[in-house]
Amino acid sequence: MPTVDGQSVTFAILSDIHGNIHALNKAVELIEDYRNVDRIICLGDNFSLGSAPVEVLKKLQSLKKNTVFIRGNHDRYLTEAIWEYDRPTIEGMDPDDPVCIDIVANEKWTAEQLGDSGQQFIRNMRMSYFVSIHDTCVEFMHAWFGRDDLPPTLEEAKKWRDHEQKKHSQANQFILIHGHTHIPRNEQFGNLRVFCPGSTGLPFDEDQHGAVAFLKIKDSSIEWDVKRFDYDYQAAMDHVQNRQPPFYRNLYSTLKYAGIRNDLVE
Repeated sequence: MPTVDGQSVTFAILSDIHGNIHALNKAVELIEDYRNVDRIICLGDNFSLGSAPVEVLKKLQSLKKNTVFIRGNHDRYLTEAIWEYDRPTIEGMDPDDPVCIDIVANEKWTAEQLGDSGQQFIRNMRMSYFVSIHDTCVEFMHAWFGRDDLPPTLEEAKKWRDHEQKKHSQANQFILIHGHTHIPRNEQFGNLRVFCPGSTGLPFDEDQHGAVAFLKIKDSSIEWDVKRFDYDYQAAMDHVQNRQPPFYRNLYSTLKYAGIRNDLVE
């Protein structure tokens, strides 16, 4: 869907599920109940760190064919087999940090759970997805071009807008939508908007509710709506405790406090 004219378009956006099938199931219910969703965008980091990667894979595979999957850094770690590196590190962490070691172990466990089907699913993902709708250019990504572990600054987003303006002279509005941070973002600079829906399955903003976003573009109007939803949170916590994948103590703490609380893990 590179260009759309003469109609409204609605996107439903999932991000950073991180193996939380209980949150994902509720998010999909909300999408199915929402009126006239034209395309689902999944911004990446689907499986790792959580306790139900296989269940999440099956759910994502069941979504409609008009779903776009974008690769996150944790998805990339699985296809790169990061645990086979010499002293692997994640996002600049000290490779000797016990937290880093546990995350790497979780990546290996997750890849083993997903098997060949999961690996192929990840390889088929996009790096980003661009669409032009009426006079509006929109690009979806996990983090940023050439790096998948740090989202765009406002200055980088402005440069992206200026670059796209040269290619799309009819465009008057520009929207960048990213994931990765697990924290909602809504910034505007002139005709540029930068959004992040937050995290569907593992929020970092001290709000335990999951998140799914809806972007509606009609003519020149833009509607951005982030739904924070209740789900069977206790079942998600219990699943982590019962399955106990590598990193589960940290995951349990993060779910409980909706923030990174490695300091609480003994």
